[in-house]
Amino acid sequence: MKSQIDAKNLSFKYYNSNDYILNGIDINVKKGEIISVVGLSGSGKTTLSYCLSGIIPHVYEGELTGNVFIKGENIKDLSMPNIATKVGIVFQNPETQLFFPIVENELAFGPENLCIDSSEIGKRIKNVLKLLNIDDLRYERIEHLSGGQKQMVALASVLTLEPDILIFDEVMSQIDTEGKKAIKNIISNLKNEGKSIIMVEHNLDNIDIADRKLLLKDGRLTQFEGRLL
Repeated sequence: MKSQIDAKNLSFKYYNSNDYILNGIDINVKKGEIISVVGLSGSGKTTLSYCLSGIIPHVYEGELTGNVFIKGENIKDLSMPNIATKVGIVFQNPETQLFFPIVENELAFGPENLCIDSSEIGKRIKNVLKLLNIDDLRYERIEHLSGGQKQMVALASVLTLEPDILIFDEVMSQIDTEGKKAIKNIISNLKNEGKSIIMVEHNLDNIDIADRKLLLKDGRLTQFEGRLL
């Protein structure tokens, strides 16, 4: 099956660093597959997420070698708005990607920027709210939401762009046990819809739903054998 996202010999270091944080990374994710990437704090997991989602090199710069392909297209040749319709990333702290006071406005923002028809935007919002079981939050003020609810809204704002590839960067680190169950259930449902998913985690309890588990250590990816050290 053709890879949805494919990184080849990917290396990266920030301009203010002497060392490469990623060193010769190869990773491919197929349609309907859940991949987990685990590693200790500071191992480069978030940097890898940035590379796979186009934030590096389009937003953050450094010394980048190798290539990332999204459905066969080199990420270097794509604009961020184009990438956003193909790859969605949800961060550990939802506050970093929520900008509007009302949930509905937050969910409409991405599609509106892509000049999608208003009736289609309304349809997408309705479908995503139903998928995540947060219909009751549509007209709520985001400042009144719990951390778990904000995380769901952040995910919903990504899903309204209908990307086929999703990256979850330690999204369960700030939510309770019930919230983690809900997120895992949603990820499993997205897999069943054919989405390709990368879960970036340091908590091994969160990766039980992954089809493949990889360890990021010393800048390299290897098969995860059950221990981070």
